[in-house]
Amino acid sequence: MTSTPEELRGEVVRARERLGDTVEQLVARADVRSRARARAAEVREHAPGPASPGVLAVAGGVVLLLVVLAVRGRRAESGRG
Repeated sequence: MTSTPEELRGEVVRARERLGDTVEQLVARADVRSRARARAAEVREHAPGPASPGVLAVAGGVVLLLVVLAVRGRRAESGRG
């Protein structure tokens, strides 16, 4: 299984290419700032938009209901209920 010089040169070239690819991947992983920016952009892209007026109205109604129940509970505790 003796390889010719041309075959050995081809193997060396392929090994260098693989090594170059590996180094590029390691450099990309080591660039924390760029990775953080990319992740932030991804999160912003998938984040929900502003709440619709209907959602805000329901949320406001729930808060109002909780306040009314809390006030009634305090009045009942004090005997004014």
